[in-house]
Amino acid sequence: MKKKRNIILENIKLLTAGAKGVAIGKTEDGKTVLVSGAIPGDVVNVRVKKAKSKYYEGEAVDILEKSPFRVDSKCIHFGVCGGCKWQNMSYEKQLDFKQEEVYNNIKRIGGLDDFETISILGSEQEYFYRNKMEFSFSNARWLTVDEVNSEDNINDRNALGFHIPGMWSKILNLKECFLQEEPSNTIRLAVKEYGDKHGLDFFDVRNQEGFLRTLMMRQNSHGEWMVLFQLYREEKENRESLFNFLLETFPQIKTLVYAINPKQNDSIYDLDINVYSGEGFLMEEMDGLKFKIGPKSFFQTNYKQALELYRKTLEFADLKGDEVVYDLYTGTGTIAQYVARKAKQVIGIESVQEAIDAAIEHAELNGLTNCTFYCGDMKDIFNDEFLANHPKADVLITDPPRDGMHQKVVEQILKLSPEKVVYVSCNSATQARDLALMKEHYTLVKILPVDMFPQTHHVENIALLIKK
Repeated sequence: MKKKRNIILENIKLLTAGAKGVAIGKTEDGKTVLVSGAIPGDVVNVRVKKAKSKYYEGEAVDILEKSPFRVDSKCIHFGVCGGCKWQNMSYEKQLDFKQEEVYNNIKRIGGLDDFETISILGSEQEYFYRNKMEFSFSNARWLTVDEVNSEDNINDRNALGFHIPGMWSKILNLKECFLQEEPSNTIRLAVKEYGDKHGLDFFDVRNQEGFLRTLMMRQNSHGEWMVLFQLYREEKENRESLFNFLLETFPQIKTLVYAINPKQNDSIYDLDINVYSGEGFLMEEMDGLKFKIGPKSFFQTNYKQALELYRKTLEFADLKGDEVVYDLYTGTGTIAQYVARKAKQVIGIESVQEAIDAAIEHAELNGLTNCTFYCGDMKDIFNDEFLANHPKADVLITDPPRDGMHQKVVEQILKLSPEKVVYVSCNSATQARDLALMKEHYTLVKILPVDMFPQTHHVENIALLIKK
């Protein structure tokens, strides 16, 4: 085992990108090497972390030749925070590799060919595209190698930032981030400085104690901001002083909310939200549709690109106005309502009750009377009885989570037998698996990869299937 841990593979030419953003190369004897910490085109020495019979997994320890696709990373935290793993690769090549990954997954995993691949839809904004960011407080920040090796006493241990990958108890103290536009950075830095100056207790992850726990910020397309604090315990005077400071300093904050969270995890979905200032929500608009975004709401984090995704989904559905549309995994009903104006009737199904409540509220807000929403586990509610009690679908849209659709759901789609299926996916590998289960009954006409998250390996894909 020690020998395996110390294996160094030399002069590995990295040829392409693979799943989860790793770069892929080959040894002289043809064995595959999956490499983190480098990009396609680099020639590297690799320290092996895992040796399997058919491949190695490792990390680049020396870059012998730099890839022609390399660019200078913008962020001083690049390579440490783990968020923007492709920030050192040109955006044009990021898009190429994302398109290639989607195409290969559909072809190899799905066993499909003879379909049209539309060129990937890149994001207009390569940076500052997220409308929601979450940060964690810690009283034991991650230390740099120089700090660890230093003999000096390090007193400034507080942090407000991201968890270090693989070290959940360590938080990187963020000095800058290029994912959310201003005043996100300025607000976060002001909160950190205020907490230090006034001696507020930053959260102790290991001992589960402290005052300041997490900070979430979201914005809408009108420049209005929501700030949400999770506090481990109530300290009324400290809380009100901090909140008043923020509201006085940042007039962009339209609403400020908080939750007391003494649990072992940071999930807010089972917490009571307290409104300190404002209405407790923001309003968002997409092509004339209004949506109420609360602290617990799911809403696409790249607003502009989400709008393009919905427009393309509607384009793929090619509705004439007399169709019954099913929208599986409807969430808060965003896609359902986006297509409802072009459909006769839309039926949405989702497993989270709060999401369905929001979908119903949004439909009423937008004056849509042709949308009906149902709550339940997809594989259980979308059954034979459901099909028997509802009109047959002409078009079915499905946008499942990363795991894809349960096999029972695929079987029900085949029973429902809509003329068209538009499959929106954030994981083309599980999408390809599902498409393989449908290929005897449906023809894959075309796919369109959509980049929602520049500087990362993540990519969405829209597929159009027509009944044979």
